[in-house]
Amino acid sequence: QVQLVESGGGLVQTGGSLRLSCAASSSIFRFYMVGWYRQAPGKQRELVATITSGGTTNYAESVKGRFTISRDNAKNTVYLQMNNLEPEDTAVYYCNAKVPSDYRIDYWGQGTQVTVSS
Repeated sequence: QVQLVESGGGLVQTGGSLRLSCAASSSIFRFYMVGWYRQAPGKQRELVATITSGGTTNYAESVKGRFTISRDNAKNTVYLQMNNLEPEDTAVYYCNAKVPSDYRIDYWGQGTQVTVSS
């Protein structure tokens, strides 16, 4: 079992920046694909960005050019740098770690709130 702990959320004005962190309890984390998801009130959870164990990244169209996902395997941590934030980015952000070929390896963090004021 791997525990994931998100941090870095908060309240920011439109155009501001935040950096979210997802810290894992085990170094095996480095072999996992990690994704950031978000869920706004009344909406379904949506994928924001992913990074593979090899460092390949993918982004939702709505955040391309504004968000950057990265990982530091020495610290068992994945980051989401969020720039030029918009009110539409307001949501609870969740970290997910998994091995796509093994359904048993699928872990979630508890989430961190991001609120962007207009």
